[in-house]
Amino acid sequence: DGAAEEFDLNGTIRATAEHGYLDVKTRPERRNAVKVLLFLDIGGSMDPHVKVVEELFSAARGEFKHLEHFYFHNCLYEGVWRDNRRRWDAQIPTHEVLRSYGSDYKCIFVGDASMSPYEIAYPGGANEHWNAEAGATWLARARDQWPNHLWINPVPERQWGYTQSIAMIQEIFGPEAMVPMTLEGLSRGIKAMTR
Repeated sequence: DGAAEEFDLNGTIRATAEHGYLDVKTRPERRNAVKVLLFLDIGGSMDPHVKVVEELFSAARGEFKHLEHFYFHNCLYEGVWRDNRRRWDAQIPTHEVLRSYGSDYKCIFVGDASMSPYEIAYPGGANEHWNAEAGATWLARARDQWPNHLWINPVPERQWGYTQSIAMIQEIFGPEAMVPMTLEGLSRGIKAMTR
């Protein structure tokens, strides 16, 4: 099969002009070799943000050669999933994800971080199932496994101070690790992740 290639327009024009016949040129596909784990919050308060998150995910999928995505609801717990239609019958244990992807991956969470503080702070706090360990425990494991981490929040930054759970996640991930889903925010986040 070989390496993926893409059409090289400038090279084709140059070679065609030099040789006097159509000489199609290709070049190795230019995709970012950075490895990315993308965790997407889905459902509930994230519903108004679905379109912009889908656009971000679509752009990321085309940009990164190594992109793995998982869904979660509100907070990271013991299970994540790849297909939201099968979230209850095809969960992947979070421990398995932590073991399978090395610290060379960049970890990006996309979510509004807006939930009951109990969902982060306490076992049994999740609103859809019984969680034996607090969400904060799982978030700390993700933070420790992937030191280059980021939380992209679609809620306008000026509103963050009104939601206790946002402050709690910032405390776990680090205040610079949460950025708004804006061009300026993404730029800030990328700088913070590459330090």
